[in-house]
Amino acid sequence: MRQKAARYKAIAIEQVRLIDGTGSVIDRATIVIRGTTIASVGPSRTVVVPPDITRIKGRGLTIIPGLIDCHVHLCLGAEPDVVSTLESEQPAYTLLKAARHARETLEAGITTVRDVGSRDHLIFTLKRAIEAGLQPGPRIIGAGQVLCMIGGHARFIGREVQGAEQVRDAVAAQVAAGAQVIKVIASGGVLTPGTSPDEAQMTVEELRTAVEEAKRLGRPVAAHAHGATGMANAILAGARSIEHATLLDDETADLFEHHAVYMVPTLSALATTAACRRGCGIPDSALDKAKAMTKRHHASFKLARRRGLLIAMGTDAGTPFNHHGDNAQELERMVALGMAPMEAIIASTSGAARLIGAGDRIGSLARGMVADLVVINGDPLAHIDHLRDRNRMLGVMQAGRFVAGPLAQ
Repeated sequence: MRQKAARYKAIAIEQVRLIDGTGSVIDRATIVIRGTTIASVGPSRTVVVPPDITRIKGRGLTIIPGLIDCHVHLCLGAEPDVVSTLESEQPAYTLLKAARHARETLEAGITTVRDVGSRDHLIFTLKRAIEAGLQPGPRIIGAGQVLCMIGGHARFIGREVQGAEQVRDAVAAQVAAGAQVIKVIASGGVLTPGTSPDEAQMTVEELRTAVEEAKRLGRPVAAHAHGATGMANAILAGARSIEHATLLDDETADLFEHHAVYMVPTLSALATTAACRRGCGIPDSALDKAKAMTKRHHASFKLARRRGLLIAMGTDAGTPFNHHGDNAQELERMVALGMAPMEAIIASTSGAARLIGAGDRIGSLARGMVADLVVINGDPLAHIDHLRDRNRMLGVMQAGRFVAGPLAQ
């Protein structure tokens, strides 16, 4: 049951362990929130708490910034065959599903998402409803429809284009509809039948045109790419992030490093698909591709971390059995592959905020920042799985208001 959001004029959470999202920890901290922003934060002995303020005792608790998932699809419902499910739905039904997914995401401590591909332009309607207070949900950075080649991957949530002129028109149309990021498809994918993940899609000219038009309109570009050639094409075209980066090699890692491009690994997407057996409802073609690439995906992530590449958290939530609200599983997967828990938290907070261009407003707990935070009964630096344990999540705050957990009552 959704809980009533609790708003106070001012709140102080005292004597709490605070992980600020940038790598620092204060074991006995006090954070003061006024309105939508953080008024002060620091060691409890140095923070002056005004007398006319709501006080919350935080001893034994941990606070982290609200998590940011840089790769979701709120229009997809984690069904075994998401493509046929989406194609069989009426658009209004898809929007209602997306609204439920948004609520589940927020209640899990994900206060901001980047939705990188949706049916038609429904994501912008949902975004407006959330911003107007009609519907609970995370802050949304939306792409709208993806841009793909004729017959290309993700055409079920995309706009098919051929040639520079069509690409330019498509980018302009997404921005006019409300897109804050442009998503291009630079390689084949897992879920779309007849496409191979290691084969490049869209021409170099088309990718460059997308980036140039997006830049002219003040928007960054996120590029779906599994294979090394697709990644290289997108990086050289000027993409800000590569989504998945499943088959990374050293030469392509050089390009990531040289151009300061983010990797959004989406480990959960392949993992939840590959874990299934035949007959689970996932089409055999998708199942075979996921199983064939999982070990290589793990190796790519380890290579990226070893090389010190920029990594931002993204789950691809909505893909088969990859449920909205279970987003924090991605941090567990990153830690299992060698990331320190603190690194995983940074990739999911301040690092993710920098990728989406919001690092001056969200992603860290500092004076003047928007008050997005999660209060946990536990220590995610010792047990990263505490971030996925709803029994430990005491409160999710978004812009100064508790919107989930016991503190929202």
